[in-house]
Amino acid sequence: MQTTRYLIIGGGMVADAAARGIRERDEDGGIVIISDDVDEPYTRPALSKKLWTDPDFTPEDNYMNTREDTGATIHLTTEATAVDAEAKTVETTAGTFAFEKLLLATGGEPKSLDLEEGDRVIVFRTFADYRRLTELSGRDLDVAVVGGGFIGTELAAALAQNSTRTTLLFPDDTLGGSVFPPDLAESFHELYEDRGVTLIGGTKVSGGRVDGETVELDCGGTTRTFDAAVLGLGLDPLTHLAEVAGIDTDDGIVVDESLRTSRPDVFAAGDVASYPDRILGRQRVEHVDNARNMGAVVGRIMAGSDETYTHTPYFYTNVFDFGYEAVGTLDSGLSTIEDWQEPQSKGTVYYLGENDRVQGVLLVNLGEGLDTAREILAEDWPHTREDLIGRLPAE
Repeated sequence: MQTTRYLIIGGGMVADAAARGIRERDEDGGIVIISDDVDEPYTRPALSKKLWTDPDFTPEDNYMNTREDTGATIHLTTEATAVDAEAKTVETTAGTFAFEKLLLATGGEPKSLDLEEGDRVIVFRTFADYRRLTELSGRDLDVAVVGGGFIGTELAAALAQNSTRTTLLFPDDTLGGSVFPPDLAESFHELYEDRGVTLIGGTKVSGGRVDGETVELDCGGTTRTFDAAVLGLGLDPLTHLAEVAGIDTDDGIVVDESLRTSRPDVFAAGDVASYPDRILGRQRVEHVDNARNMGAVVGRIMAGSDETYTHTPYFYTNVFDFGYEAVGTLDSGLSTIEDWQEPQSKGTVYYLGENDRVQGVLLVNLGEGLDTAREILAEDWPHTREDLIGRLPAE
């Protein structure tokens, strides 16, 4: 049995941030990271954005140098199979580890379809998936991207900008229709068409099959054929280890404001953690700002800090020449107030709940205003158009 002061299950950005947070308070305590990935920690957003668009940013630049900077021991291609929270041990495919403090940073598993993954079908999540997809790009192949959310839209833009014939299949009638108000969704949809992406909306892909070098997708009774397919359908939180260990879960691993689970000395952070946001209430956030900030805080707490996690994270995307940052809930089913400096290309959209309190703020191509957006979200009273127009950016 190997013993360490700090044991981290999961080898992503949370693990890196947590190791660095630990080192802010504890220079010497042993840190062991158990990762089922083939790569040491790397920045995940670049896999669908910067690595495709910035020729000066190489795959080597994407690694986070966790081992070198923190002294952590990293076990790659290693699966944690069982947690005994009372005995403070973790069984893995590399042996048994005993710990003083344990962090569950297991993240999520990408949602898939009834479609066998292989050389021509990629369920996109990891650096290895990025490398596989680059092998398919720029080869005069017709590649289907399934999913109209963050990953799907980013991958479609990435492929289109790298000389790949790209078709994006998504369930909304208009791309972004479930998130943006109608005029902005229409503009977003046209942006992709103008950049050469074939859009097939109102389509739910249920599965498919691979026939040699052809991928056939089942699209609501219609079969569509492509040379390859990549799936970007979101995540399911990986809570199995916690559940078997008797740790409370509910759409994620439930933690308190100090990121502690229901078991002593066991913490959770990142995509898998359901935490009490000070503004928005209980949340589970699958975005990089949360991973970095929550990871750093939980690392310091594990090493003795008495702080709590008070950050309300933002999320963002960049596709073609369109970018946005947002905080809170973006749902086209909510009423909206729009404040445009340039119609559909620069401005703010506020999403209001039934009580006219702001539930979400979308900042399109502004580059600032997040702190003010958080202040507005924290205002516990009804908002009117007069309250909101002209408030952003204001930092």
